[in-house]
Parts: sequence; C-alpha cells; structure tokens
Amino acid sequence: MTSDLILKEATTKQKECILVGRYDFDKIYDRRGTSSLKYDFGIERRRRDDLLPLWVADMDFRLPDEILDDIKSRVDHGIFGYTDPKEDYKRAVASWYRERHGFETKDEWITVVPGIVYAIAVAVRAFTEPGESVLIQEPVYYPFSETVELNHRKLVNNQLVNKNGHYEIDFEDFEKKIVDEKVKLFLLCSPHNPVGRVWTKEELTKIADICLKHDVTIFADEIHSDFVYEGYKHTSFMTLDDKYKEKLILGTSPSKTFNIAGLQIANIIIPNSTLKDKFDLENGAGGYSQCNVLGLVATKACYEKGKQWLDELIDYLEGNIDYVRNFIKEKLPKVKFTEPEGTYLVWLDFSEVTDNYRDLRNLIENEAKLWLDGGVIFGRETALFERINIASPRSIIEKAMEQLYEAYEKRYGKD
Repeated sequence: MTSDLILKEATTKQKECILVGRYDFDKIYDRRGTSSLKYDFGIERRRRDDLLPLWVADMDFRLPDEILDDIKSRVDHGIFGYTDPKEDYKRAVASWYRERHGFETKDEWITVVPGIVYAIAVAVRAFTEPGESVLIQEPVYYPFSETVELNHRKLVNNQLVNKNGHYEIDFEDFEKKIVDEKVKLFLLCSPHNPVGRVWTKEELTKIADICLKHDVTIFADEIHSDFVYEGYKHTSFMTLDDKYKEKLILGTSPSKTFNIAGLQIANIIIPNSTLKDKFDLENGAGGYSQCNVLGLVATKACYEKGKQWLDELIDYLEGNIDYVRNFIKEKLPKVKFTEPEGTYLVWLDFSEVTDNYRDLRNLIENEAKLWLDGGVIFGRETALFERINIASPRSIIEKAMEQLYEAYEKRYGKD
C-alpha cells in the first residue's frame, strides 16, 4: 500500500482539519544549527550524524505568531533581570486547567520550577530519606528511575501488565510492594510515557485508595495531559475526591503541549500546605528561586492564546498515528503497534521480529538509519520495544516508516 493510500484511511474529520485548519503542520523547519538536542547531537550521542531522529519527546512544529509576538515583545524590552510570576500568570495557569481539565487551583498551591524531572527530584528528597523506597511502574519514562537512584533511594517497580498491547496495572502487586518495601513515595505517569495509556477514573481511584491507606505520597506527572485522542478522556488526579489531595503533588507544564521545554518552566500544584512547605523548603535548599522570564511570558501566552493551535495539532497528530498504524498493519505485521490513547509517542513491539536486543538495534540504527528510543531505557523487560516520536510533519514520519520497511524487507524479505 502506498503512503498516499495509507493517508486516505485517516478519518474524514482528521482530513478536513488538515485541509482547512488555520495552522500548517506540514511545513518543515530546519532545526539543525540551533543546539537542538534532537538534531544537533548525533555525533556526541551516537557517534554519527546520518540518522533520522524521532527519539526525544519534543516536536518539530513552530509556535503560532500570536504566541511568538508576546515573546518577541518581551525580548524587545531588552532587560532580563530576576523575575517572579505575578497574579496574571497564575490566573492563566488556573484558567487553562479549569477549562481543559475541570479542576480549580489556587495561587498559593502553585510553585514554579524549571521542569517536571527537577520537581520529581525535589519531591524524592523532600518526602523520603536516603535508603527509603520509591515506587514506579515500568516501562516508564527513564528519569523516574534515575532521580530515585541518583538520590540514593531504593527503587521499587510495579511492572505494568501488557495484555495484547493494552497495558494494565497489577493492583495486587502494587499494594504488596508498598507494604513489603515500606514505600513512602509513588511516581505516577499520567498519561503514561511510553505505553500511551490514559488512566481511567476507576484506575486512578484504586491507586489513590491504596496510597492513602498506607500513607504514601503521590507525585502525579501529568505533563502529557493535553494530548488525549478521540474516545479517551484524561482524568486529572485533582478531580478525584478531595481526601486524596492531602497526599498529592501534581506536576504540570506547558513544555510538552507547546514545545517550550527549552524555556525551563513547570507549575507544581500542591493543595496540602504541609506538603507544599516541605517541597518548597527542599526546592530552596537546591538553590532555586526566580524562574526564567521568557518561560513565564511564553506560558501565559500559550495558555491564553494557544487553544485553537493545540486543537488542530491534536487532529494532525491523530492523522500521523493513523498513518503509522496502517503502515505497520500493511507492511510490517510482525511489529506490534500499541494503540496510544494519549501522548505523541508510539510504542512498538519487535519481539516477533527478533529475540535479540543488539540485533534489533542494528536493524533500527545501522540498517534503517533511524534514531529512536530503545525500549531498554524504560525497563529491562521491554528491551525489544522501540519508542517513536510522531510529532513531526507527516512527510518526515512517512520517510521514517519507509526507511524501516526497506531495512526490514532487505533483511527478512516480504511478509
């Protein structure tokens, strides 16, 4: 099946949005020479510069002019001294989460930090002591385990269960690990990176009940919450019963939604004043106080002016997902596609293609000339998986899939 035919299988809604939308997500911008981690560090990280990069979770889409105009206006002022968020900044944050995710926040609940991973590290130090246990759910975003181990805490894993490409939580094991390992802190990824699950209200409530029962603090990383696809709904931990807020640290950021990770901004929402005081004390102990002025300006502009851009982007990403799904079904049936309910990351299972990790890496990098995130970094049990970032113009995604198919066909022949 040709790329054009595969694209035609996208839904009518998606095709119409691509054709008549206000924003052009097909346009390719050259990111090389901008110190882009994704494009400019092939030599440093892979000792080569000939790979098509679809690894790190940032997007190849330019922000719309209405947001860039606000940033440019602040740049034109020309002075970039110490800056703190004013009330209008926190109003913009609160309005976004009220309108998109259905919960209220208060100014005094918000701590602005450079990023979610930084906040996780702060939480690990604030709510546990060296040697105490922190629970994660692999396969999961690899800085979760890194921040735990680098801060000399004990890493405990509640492995997600893969049931024919749909991941579920083993709640019996979840509670047993908490009890047996005396877990103090749980790091939740919601929506989940890399498996793409959008946890249901029922699943989150079970998690919350177990953690409340055993006095476990919850850090809920909801950085991907704005990327949820048709048929699914993100349930923020903040919308659950108020009793769970007593144990909650909520990690939010516009950095994934609007691709501004380089501006170093995240909003940590902590309703319990005792927990917030502990978090803020540890944050201060790390030497952090004032935040990035352009991060503040960009966040406010994105949350006030970015709704339509994001809505069209999500439709475009759904089209990319449709393309990858259909391509794999038609040309690479031994590769198992994990349906992403959220995020712009696709989780691919190559275990029916090869049973050897090095063989898989050779296929991906040396033969297909792709730079993807190998599954082993998310957990040892997923070494035969690959994570592919589909937040690029469709022509780039088409090129990547064709390179993968050509390498596969050359090695194995047609299925």
